[in-house]
Amino acid sequence: MNISTQSSGAKRVAEELSRNAIPVPTPETQHFWDGTAAGELRLQRCSLCAQVFFPPRPFCPACASRSVEVFAASGRATLYSYTINHVQPRDQPQAPQSMALVQLEEGPRMISTITDIEQTPAALVLDMKLKVAFRQLSESIWLPVFKPDTGFS
Repeated sequence: MNISTQSSGAKRVAEELSRNAIPVPTPETQHFWDGTAAGELRLQRCSLCAQVFFPPRPFCPACASRSVEVFAASGRATLYSYTINHVQPRDQPQAPQSMALVQLEEGPRMISTITDIEQTPAALVLDMKLKVAFRQLSESIWLPVFKPDTGFS
């Protein structure tokens, strides 16, 4: 197989993955997706050591306790880091889109995107205040995204 065929094949795989990139809830993540569909960002907290964590899992990553609870987070965050992707899949609008690491007010970090703001380094300022919003991907899946929060206190 020559290089151009490999590149073409890799492009087709990437395009297919991007079209089908709708998350499938598992027993460990169902509470999270139920929350996003209800307009809530749900996190988990250890009942033993009080560690708040994300992504969802059936045990505490700090102490390994299986005594964990689900709670609705504030939805507030700050921009910790980001990169701007300038190349989108062929079936998507060709506009820059941020890939951001946000620091949730409750402690964990989450990878998301920043919306409702120009996708430039001048606009995406580290430590900027953010709030969660939700983008519908399917009938039952809503993806958490973040937008600037001018009312953050």
